[in-house]
Amino acid sequence: MKNALLALLLPLSPGLLWASECPEAPDHSAQINRLIAEIRVAPNEGQARELSSRMWEFWADAPDEQAQAILDRGMSRRSSWDLLGALDDFNRLVAYCPDYAEGYNQRAFVNYLRQDFAAALVDLDRALELSPTHVAAMSGRALSLLGLSRIDEAREELQQALELNPWLPERGLVAPGGPLEPKGKDI
Repeated sequence: MKNALLALLLPLSPGLLWASECPEAPDHSAQINRLIAEIRVAPNEGQARELSSRMWEFWADAPDEQAQAILDRGMSRRSSWDLLGALDDFNRLVAYCPDYAEGYNQRAFVNYLRQDFAAALVDLDRALELSPTHVAAMSGRALSLLGLSRIDEAREELQQALELNPWLPERGLVAPGGPLEPKGKDI
């Protein structure tokens, strides 16, 4: 608890040496893979949304209290559109826990909102390197590629994400008339 309070109260810079090293992130891959199997056969959007929320609980489970406090504060700042404050928090989180996928995913989301799609892609690539089935990072990557007008790559990335979770809100992008509608379907 003491570390969590210090993380909230001290104005830290990304280069500051931490009193301790970030522990390894919890391995929730088995639970997430089970949820992916369930969501792929979910009978309706409501059940899929519940399963997706459970995935987020695992993704947002930071390695320790200090990392959790930084993550939570960054997400709160992002939700209130304090994008620079959120970016600062996620920079700190990535510096402290460089092997925690959600730090990169959240920083990518802030960069996406800032329309810095190239920076978002760098972080999403790292998030997916650390967590290959992170469906939210996959869909974020598709959206960032779309933002860069890299349509074919965006379509392919979103199709891969939809194979894991066919209920993603972004599924409308590949529907008839959507900007990522599969080639040959617009005739």
